[in-house]
Amino acid sequence: MLVGIYNYTVIITYLSLVSAGLGMFFASNGSFKAALFCLLLSGLCDMIDGPVARTRKRTETEKKFGIQIDSLCDLVSFGIQPAVLVYFIAYYHSGSPINIIALIVGLTFGLCAVIRLAYFNVTEEERQEKEGGKKRTGYQGLPVTNSALIIPGLYNAKYFTDGNVFALIMTIGLAIVAFLYVFNFKMFKLNGKKLIPVGIFGVAILVACFFTP
Repeated sequence: MLVGIYNYTVIITYLSLVSAGLGMFFASNGSFKAALFCLLLSGLCDMIDGPVARTRKRTETEKKFGIQIDSLCDLVSFGIQPAVLVYFIAYYHSGSPINIIALIVGLTFGLCAVIRLAYFNVTEEERQEKEGGKKRTGYQGLPVTNSALIIPGLYNAKYFTDGNVFALIMTIGLAIVAFLYVFNFKMFKLNGKKLIPVGIFGVAILVACFFTP
């Protein structure tokens, strides 16, 4: 008997974490296109794990476990993975001081992701106590999962530049995303069929990344 829950409602969330681990491995070896694929795959897993989980009648323990494991996996997939990816992009495409700046920005990015996820968990618990089972319609700040589209999108700057400039673009982009994680603004939530264009956009970004120089 194992500790934890292993039914299909959380397997996709686990796959997101596995994909993130592979992505960081590829990034460390300079295989950036494979790393970007893993980041987008983590985003896809996060997009569908909620709808899949709701197809099964779950106990309260399973629901609470799902919430916790989702946030923990999000931290690795969208808080650490993008930071590692951008650091190694800077490392392989430039020298000091840009790669050092990328390291500092990456650490800040991870911290902002932790703060955002912890704050979301607390406010979501409070919201559900007040509103019951009512679905969330928006967010405060940028959800961490958006990095799965933003970072690969920024990578396409490689069509136009390379070296120090490209590394700097990726590093600045990561810094802006980190700020948006904790900046208090309202962002609407996409649900159901509205997610289809997001998926198509993600595929388009991935294809574009594979054709970069």
